[in-house]
Amino acid sequence: PAEFDVPFAHTPAFVGSHVTGYDNALLGVLKHFWDGKAGTAEPLVRSPDESINFIGGFDGFVVGNMKEVRRIFELFGAKVNILCDPSEVWNTPTDGEFRMYDGGTTKAEVEAALNAKATIIFQEYCCEKTARYIAEKGQEVVVLNAPVGVAGTDRFIMAIARLTGLPIPAQLEKERGQLVDALADSQAHLHGKRYALYGDPDQLLGYTEFLLELGAEPAHVLATNGGEAWAAKVQALFDASPYGATCKVYPKRDLWHMRSLLHTEPVDFLIGNTYGKYLERDVGTPLIRLVFPIFDRHHYHRFPTWGYEGGLRLLTMLLDEFFETLDANTIVPGKTDYSYDIIR
Repeated sequence: PAEFDVPFAHTPAFVGSHVTGYDNALLGVLKHFWDGKAGTAEPLVRSPDESINFIGGFDGFVVGNMKEVRRIFELFGAKVNILCDPSEVWNTPTDGEFRMYDGGTTKAEVEAALNAKATIIFQEYCCEKTARYIAEKGQEVVVLNAPVGVAGTDRFIMAIARLTGLPIPAQLEKERGQLVDALADSQAHLHGKRYALYGDPDQLLGYTEFLLELGAEPAHVLATNGGEAWAAKVQALFDASPYGATCKVYPKRDLWHMRSLLHTEPVDFLIGNTYGKYLERDVGTPLIRLVFPIFDRHHYHRFPTWGYEGGLRLLTMLLDEFFETLDANTIVPGKTDYSYDIIR
């Protein structure tokens, strides 16, 4: 039917990567509903209100992360419009019945989002064109780089507090303290460990900052779809920490390049996606699966990596792999089992 909404929201990832495709698709949706539905209706007129838009960007942990983001806004008592929310789509029980369209962001929510006082974009490189378009509509746009951990989450929470004028909830202050306590409990195990990371540009900025926060060294940070501007941001993180002194960033490189780095400049652990298991097999560097896509493990997408709760999840995953590797290397009775401990 003529009135059936069909935004130009295809994702031509062959021009760029999947983050470019995300940007193109989201921009197509917003232009369709805000600018007159491809000439078939009058453009919407912005009437500013107190709501805040949140755009997560391309995220493999979307189910857990969107739930956490909604919870944070609810603790503030703030009205949030989540643009592109596929979390329930990926987390719908069948109950013996196929429910294709559960969840998602409604058309009414997309239209109302034009009136928001500001938009928080969690992943800059997923939304470069979309961010410019929203700013042109008169909204303040706060652009972040998938911040995780204590300092990263602090920036997100402070942005919400500033934009809404609401006080930071006591519950979030408590969760922050709990994460700091957990980091202190485990810092001796992760301090000084060297990591190689690959993945999407925003996510790697968040993980790099988190590793430096732990006193670990993100020795090799590689993004096939990261450019020179991204590399400069990573280098700025290195320069701001004594633990980044010997770390290097590699824009526009692939996993073959990473394979060479793991051979010539070995590290303790590798952070990546499922494809990293071949590097783990060939080079022997233990893999921590924190990057999309993860095909050979189940349910990782159901747990948050954002927020203080997400920081605790990331810390646990890093520690689990450290302890698994420690056990594997101290398992021979009478030879290496002097550190095969029960209490750590």
